[in-house]
Amino acid sequence: MASKPGPLSEWPWKGLGNYKYIVLAPWVAHSVYSYVTSKDEIWERDLTSLLVFPYLLWRWIHGQIWITLARFQTARSKHRILDKGIEFEQVDRERNWDDLIILNGLIFYPMINILPGASNLPIWRTDGVVISFLIHAGPTEFLYYWLHKALHHHYLYSRYHSHHHSSIVTEPITCTYAVVHPFAEHIMYFILFGIPMAVPVLTGTGSIAAMLLYITYVDFMNNLGHCNFELVPKWVFDVFPVLKYIMYTPSFHSLHHTQFRTNLSLFMPLYDYMYGTMDVSSDKLYETSLKGRENKVDVVHLTHPTTLESIYHLRPAIASLASSPYAPKWYLWVFWPITYGCMLLSWIWDTTFTVERHLFDDLKMQTWAVPRYSFQYFLPWQKDKINNLIEKAIVTAEEAGAKGEELNGNGELYLQKKPKLNIRIVDGSSLAVAVILNSIPQGTKEVLLRTNLSKVVYAVTEKLCQKGVKVAVVSSNDLKNLKLRLSTELWSNLILATTRNQKVWLVEAGVLTEDEQKQAPEGTHFIPVSQFPVKRARKDCVYYTTPALVIPKALENVHACENWLPRRVMSAMHVAGVVHALEGWDSHECGDKLLDVEKVWSAAVRHGFRLPVVVRSS
Repeated sequence: MASKPGPLSEWPWKGLGNYKYIVLAPWVAHSVYSYVTSKDEIWERDLTSLLVFPYLLWRWIHGQIWITLARFQTARSKHRILDKGIEFEQVDRERNWDDLIILNGLIFYPMINILPGASNLPIWRTDGVVISFLIHAGPTEFLYYWLHKALHHHYLYSRYHSHHHSSIVTEPITCTYAVVHPFAEHIMYFILFGIPMAVPVLTGTGSIAAMLLYITYVDFMNNLGHCNFELVPKWVFDVFPVLKYIMYTPSFHSLHHTQFRTNLSLFMPLYDYMYGTMDVSSDKLYETSLKGRENKVDVVHLTHPTTLESIYHLRPAIASLASSPYAPKWYLWVFWPITYGCMLLSWIWDTTFTVERHLFDDLKMQTWAVPRYSFQYFLPWQKDKINNLIEKAIVTAEEAGAKGEELNGNGELYLQKKPKLNIRIVDGSSLAVAVILNSIPQGTKEVLLRTNLSKVVYAVTEKLCQKGVKVAVVSSNDLKNLKLRLSTELWSNLILATTRNQKVWLVEAGVLTEDEQKQAPEGTHFIPVSQFPVKRARKDCVYYTTPALVIPKALENVHACENWLPRRVMSAMHVAGVVHALEGWDSHECGDKLLDVEKVWSAAVRHGFRLPVVVRSS
């Protein structure tokens, strides 16, 4: 909110939460009913009111395209303007960017019935389109400049406009006409931007296309100005010098968010030139941003989508979903064409893509996604393709100067193929072991193992047995395999479980069943040993996250959750690569190899990583 919120700062439907779109339902229903029940011939029926909802939907799609493009580009592009990160606070502040779309609908529907000539508009009229854009270039741009300047007066700024300027690093949803402003400020903007739409209607030259094209133009330019990467090529201004005065660039408006009292124009810098508010560094920043900066990377974390719907939780996708732990959402079925389209695309896509970029002191980190879902890793005919993708990513990371790369696998295959790698491959197993061991409550005398046997499980079992903790397994075959890996003096601490009364269970999704959870005593601690969480079946037990750590405040540009983990919590596999690079360790961690678990844990704690707070299931 603004520093001193003024009257009408809150949106009227704030209390409805995610159900706010219900305020449009009566109008949408009425427009459809009126069109269907009209006695006119079908080609003579009024489309104006009927097309309002598709128009609102188009604005949402247009905005989402810009959000995805901007987040994708600011993670990978060297043309970032302001090389700083954003945090969860900004995402939360901007999450209701669709409020303006609702407001537009609530104004457009009644205005079509009230404003003379607003109904029964033709699809196209050239004169009306020209009038709309001429009025925008003249009165609207001029009036906006002075309104904007007034909003920077301390009285209005503290009560309204400071909310918008809370976002120093901008995203498309930060923009003036698309989102983040108090309700009263949006009313002022709507009146201003309504002039180029109302005049053609009142003069009998209006058309459906004129309104759609004008609003699309306004949205496009606003999103362009707030995307935080420069994409307007220099040749455009070389060929058409006059454009310098009638079209701004992302770098031009970015300066307004850092300098505040310069570059006040809407889309046409002409008025800043005229009234002396042009920032003197505008041209220099444009050229610097266009040239780009070195896109150096120290640590690369390789990940992949899990379920089909998990793509919407990736950082470049839907911002509000990406900023929360992953959980299935029923309403995502609406996007099934995109969901299955992405799945089909993943079959043929042959390169990783950057989804996140972080900074920890001087360490630059990126997260690259392998375009394969979890189920594809179990398809035999996809094995070679996936290995080739990961191998290509390792080579690319090394060429980019990375010190280390974290894998969601053991990585030994890639060392065999490329034994002279300068980059260090880290699978994170040692830190995962340390996290699991330190998560077990002190004083525990016996744990139950309900997992598949793996590199991590073998190591955890060995460490527990060395401490004198009994490890109970339910399978005689597992007991046999564990004894083959452990020294004989530890065998006495390996037992075959005859009951389920242990208060600490080491578990794995897909192995532990709901029925087994119901057999556990009240207050049982379920601690996952793999990267996938178990489905919770008890409210009187304690469920831990998958092996993960809370990251220190110094780790910047974190505004998306890692899969199902809480905010600012990273998987042990991810953190391991960061610690590896911070410590400058020269060894790989892959195959069956483990690093010194205590040494890795001490290093992680020293750099500010800590265990997440554990709460009872509810």
